[in-house]
Amino acid sequence: MDGNPVEVTKAVFVCFGNRDVPGILELLADDVVIEFYGPPTIPYANIYRGREQAGRFFRTVLSSVDIHQFEPEQFLNDGDMVTVTGQLHLTARSTGRDFRSDFAHVITVQGGKWKRFRDFMNTAVAAEAFSA
Repeated sequence: MDGNPVEVTKAVFVCFGNRDVPGILELLADDVVIEFYGPPTIPYANIYRGREQAGRFFRTVLSSVDIHQFEPEQFLNDGDMVTVTGQLHLTARSTGRDFRSDFAHVITVQGGKWKRFRDFMNTAVAAEAFSA
């Protein structure tokens, strides 16, 4: 991999699908910022700064949901920025409730590593699924 932003992003997604948090962390900048917007009902909704906190984000996501579908449909590249759109279908482990949503991830890649990751999805359906 030559640091191409789309290829780096695809590599992170493969690691995520394989539940390989150490592999993900190797592809993140030391000062990465992860922004997942949503209410506190969603266990991983927050802003995470640095690789250590990013690891916490990915571990929390993977321990909070069962992934039935995480399907990127389109990778749009503009310089260092990659926008990924797709579909997801997850189950909140704490309640057993399913939720589905379109998603858009906006990722900045610098020096072959993720520098910033922003997640946009229908957080209302996720919050409902995590509500007791």
